[in-house]
Amino acid sequence: MNPGWPFPCARSLPKRRRLRAEIARYLRQARGVACTPDEIVIAAGTQLLIQQLCCLFGLDGRAVAIEEPGYNGVRIVFQHLGFAVTPIPLEEDGIDVEALEASGARLVYITPSHQEPSGMVMPYAKRIRLLQWVARTGVYIVEDDYDGEFRYRGKPIPSLQGLDTEGRGVYLGTFSKSLLPSIRISYMVLPPALMDVWRERMSPYDQSASRIHQETLALFMKSGEWERHIRKMRTVYRKKHQAMLNALHAVMGGHIRIMGQDAGLSVTVEVYSDKTAEELTAAAASAGIRVYPTAPKWFRPPQNRLPAFQFGFGGLSVEEMDAGLRLLYEVWKPYMHSCI
Repeated sequence: MNPGWPFPCARSLPKRRRLRAEIARYLRQARGVACTPDEIVIAAGTQLLIQQLCCLFGLDGRAVAIEEPGYNGVRIVFQHLGFAVTPIPLEEDGIDVEALEASGARLVYITPSHQEPSGMVMPYAKRIRLLQWVARTGVYIVEDDYDGEFRYRGKPIPSLQGLDTEGRGVYLGTFSKSLLPSIRISYMVLPPALMDVWRERMSPYDQSASRIHQETLALFMKSGEWERHIRKMRTVYRKKHQAMLNALHAVMGGHIRIMGQDAGLSVTVEVYSDKTAEELTAAAASAGIRVYPTAPKWFRPPQNRLPAFQFGFGGLSVEEMDAGLRLLYEVWKPYMHSCI
């Protein structure tokens, strides 16, 4: 451990703080997140963390801005809790900051490191511009870094939370993508002002994440196995990512447009077809193939947009990818046309 490290040795910590100490140490090193263990909240999934966050702001119908399209699992939580959801369109490099400024929202939820579902990575310049707006207005920004460990092109970009100098950033992370979905452990880093409110309102609530899993994960991280695991999986997924791109180009070629090629565990594919996403999904299902359209990620689905799908590769072998895409192409071939 570095002599100047600000956190006490995990061995001397109470069990309930060990995992938070390891997460804080990892986030500072890997994502540039500035936090102490006492600013971290752990729960069994991102949706539960969003629920807690909503309770901090009050369930009074306030406006929350989200990306359009964006992660519908979080959007549904905001809607169920009575928040007024304001969809903000995307540009080629991320959320439209001018539209965001005009929305009047005081809370923003975004996925800047791998936009869900388009896959774009928000560049450093736009992150600074976004934080300048936050500094002027005092808005809170919720950054969901759900698979930030896996970036395949370009240099890593610091988290928004690490770049924020005003204490207005909330950082969300999860072990579901990088380790095991079934472990059900996600975490939230709160700025000091919100952490004070959380202690007042939420500390009486029972812990939702398994304490056994938390202790096991803390030991896994402290031993160094976590970082070795991440390095190994980053190499594995980089190869699978490239294999997916190669197979898509080889099999479907000019019939598709690929987005989100820099990070994450999926790529988004627009299909040049006059059929709707629902019709193509049904055609694939008739051949025993399950595909995942991006249509549910839209708050207000646009008319006449190309059908789009997310193709995941994390749990597939290269051979399974190739065989699956070739079968899918045979099913969709009658409905596809060239982009030229």
